[in-house]
Amino acid sequence: MMMLRGVALVAAVFAAGGLAGASQAQEEVSLGTGVVLRGLDKIDANTTDLEIPNGQSARFGSLEISLRDCRYPVGNPSGDAFASLDIRETEGGQSKDLFDGWMIASSPALNALDHFRYDVWVLRCTVPAGVQDPAQEAPPPPPEVEDLAPDENAPVD
Repeated sequence: MMMLRGVALVAAVFAAGGLAGASQAQEEVSLGTGVVLRGLDKIDANTTDLEIPNGQSARFGSLEISLRDCRYPVGNPSGDAFASLDIRETEGGQSKDLFDGWMIASSPALNALDHFRYDVWVLRCTVPAGVQDPAQEAPPPPPEVEDLAPDENAPVD
């Protein structure tokens, strides 16, 4: 009887922790206007960046990539973007479903396309005009470096 109470207590603690973790894990997100993907042709060793608007499709080799939507944490379009994609291979008039789900920019291997020739991963969401994306801003110029002449009085090793 004591063992059953212990098991029930442990189960209750895990359930409560799981519920608390789930509510804390949810983050407010914004809807991007599209996605920027990078595709790698493993045979040719060429990479291609693709920009796809929400609800549109693009071709990459024999792949047809359709974007349902791209979402990102509020204020961070590049950091942890995730996109709902449908990827099909069309070759010789035949079509084959390869991927249907969410890809996450910060964890590309978590839910990846499994293909012998192509890799595709999310770089970032595109954002509406007027929304600032810190990752897309030009970095500030490096500080000026003074032209220092060697000090003639400095000790020499």
